[in-house]
Amino acid sequence: MRLNVFSDLCLRIVLALGEHEPQTGRQLAERVGLPYNHVSKAVIRLRELGLLDVQRGRNGGASLSPAGRTTTVGRLLRDLDERPNVAACCEPGRPACPLLGRCGLQHVLNRAREEFYRALDDVVITSLSPASKTLIPIPPIPPAAEPAQAEPTQAEPSAAGDLDQQQSRM
Repeated sequence: MRLNVFSDLCLRIVLALGEHEPQTGRQLAERVGLPYNHVSKAVIRLRELGLLDVQRGRNGGASLSPAGRTTTVGRLLRDLDERPNVAACCEPGRPACPLLGRCGLQHVLNRAREEFYRALDDVVITSLSPASKTLIPIPPIPPAAEPAQAEPTQAEPSAAGDLDQQQSRM
């Protein structure tokens, strides 16, 4: 699964606010390394979701709400994902897929997306912040095993060998 840029930005903002709050939009933009206008849109969306408290004025800025301190990665990503389907076969403005209605890919991909979110439902975002005292140890992912390649046996002549035998008979 690949996160879209907006979801990645929202996660970064919650992590940055977990380290130090309150922060202004400009401070957040500098901390997460993205333009201020993108950060502003993300702050507005996070506030709409009830994860941030925003105070205007000289001593204002964004800070995590009580819900923002306890929200999980899975919950936030689910709330930000506005795509009804992972596959683009049903999107308006795209040519209709000739396999539509006979293909199970859309269902399988949507189920995989939900499993991805479910795996992140136990991870509280603020626990991932460098300032957190309760960092969750993440075990290393073992390297994927390379598939074994079958070598041709003598009982199975290669395609080139078949061609040689056919040409010799002519």
